[in-house]
Amino acid sequence: MSVLIYTRNHTPDGKGFVHDNIASSVAALKELCAQAGLEAEASDDPAVFTEAGLKPREAVVFANSNNEAFATDAQRGALLDYVYNGGAFMGVHSATGSERKSEAFRQMLGARFAWHPPLQPFTLLVNDRRHPATAHLGATWEWADEAYVCDCVPDIHVLLDLDVATLVKAPRDKRLESFANGRYPLAWCRRHGEGRVFYTALGHKKEHYQDAAFRTHLSKGLLWAMGR
Repeated sequence: MSVLIYTRNHTPDGKGFVHDNIASSVAALKELCAQAGLEAEASDDPAVFTEAGLKPREAVVFANSNNEAFATDAQRGALLDYVYNGGAFMGVHSATGSERKSEAFRQMLGARFAWHPPLQPFTLLVNDRRHPATAHLGATWEWADEAYVCDCVPDIHVLLDLDVATLVKAPRDKRLESFANGRYPLAWCRRHGEGRVFYTALGHKKEHYQDAAFRTHLSKGLLWAMGR
């Protein structure tokens, strides 16, 4: 049994944005898995997404994946079935930018990336201090990142919210007004069928993956998704 760390970034024209943090995120996730007694391997090959290929996986992590995650509908279906039937899934940062045309993937993950203000410091509101992925934090968390604005499904359990008032650059961007309730979740969890899903929008900068609080956020989120 192993954890699959998936990093595919693909567009047919080759023009999609590829994060320079992928190697850092993979290295950190492998270290965190090892500390938890888990084996992990990284891949950007969509051919791994078959029923047989996913059966031995304890969890699937989309680590800074973007745009087209799969080459075929069958590969997408294999992941969705895996999670719905009890598999664990974690998405990190640009994972919400994967499979942008797939409503089924959005429903599973809990959101689709829309846009983000410029990278800057801001305050996170810790919405749930009992969840393992946020229990180590105080009532707020000061962070600097790309504050992703996503089109979220209604049933996510929000762990971290962006405090929009703390944005310095273009805080009154009219696009912020188009999202309901003035809430901008940056980490959440949800159940999908029999499976568990954890997502964090944080993690744009390579150095984030050496930050102790963020590493705890990742490791505990993954273990929660696995039911541990």
